[in-house]
Amino acid sequence: MRPDLENKPNALKLDRNDLKKTQERITISVGVVHEVIREEGEQELQRSIPALAWSGLAAGLSMGFSMLGEGMIYHGLPASSWRKLVAGLGYSLGFIIVILGRQQLFTENTLTPILPLMQDLTWRKFAQVMTLWATVLATNLLGALLFAWAIADTSLFKAGMQHTLTTLGHDALRPFAPMFLGAVFAGWLVALMVWLLPAAETARVAIIMLLTYVISVAGFPHLIAGSVEAFYLVWRGGLSWPQYFTQFMIPTFLGNVVGGVVLVAALNHAQATAGAPPTQK
Repeated sequence: MRPDLENKPNALKLDRNDLKKTQERITISVGVVHEVIREEGEQELQRSIPALAWSGLAAGLSMGFSMLGEGMIYHGLPASSWRKLVAGLGYSLGFIIVILGRQQLFTENTLTPILPLMQDLTWRKFAQVMTLWATVLATNLLGALLFAWAIADTSLFKAGMQHTLTTLGHDALRPFAPMFLGAVFAGWLVALMVWLLPAAETARVAIIMLLTYVISVAGFPHLIAGSVEAFYLVWRGGLSWPQYFTQFMIPTFLGNVVGGVVLVAALNHAQATAGAPPTQK
């Protein structure tokens, strides 16, 4: 037990065992959460490019199950106003696989390696973050592309299911400004999810499901999960490559980065370090 807690007077004159139970129930501080995620970020920045690439490829493939999970539930339900609300539960599948499987997902990295960068604003650290981002983003998209091809250009699913997946893909496309704004919220929620997990303990799956469910039902575009849908349309001839980049990838990338870096990483770094003693050099 912490000596400061044991020696601190308490109004109810609790004994040692009760004080220990009290300590166990104290919510971990924002500083502890910050340091857990920052340390994870430091570890990720030290990984080799091949390790990041294989993990990123695995994550891109796994995220395909978000589209597939949502599509299968949607396809099995009757046309109704609540259809999308139920189908959104399947969207969480890919995120659960990626996060619990410790695979590298680009939108998680709008927080995890950014905290070490904010703690050590140097060109060396910036170059490390950009290398990680480029590696993970490229391999995430490659995995998403391969998964989309596997379900679009093969006979894995019948025509009815193919039609459902095409419908979901077209529903995700919007003009640039709404796409960007929605992507800000998606990046915000994914980074918040990462921020919440260190204190989640046994509620990790529930937190992942809840926040990603909101992303799905609200229609907030997520760069990797949404790219599976967009690539599916490309393989099926419903979307051109220029349209993919201009209508989906660019606004979604920018929005996800703003949501994760500005609204979560920067703000939570500020609240964690405000009032902290200056680092001795």
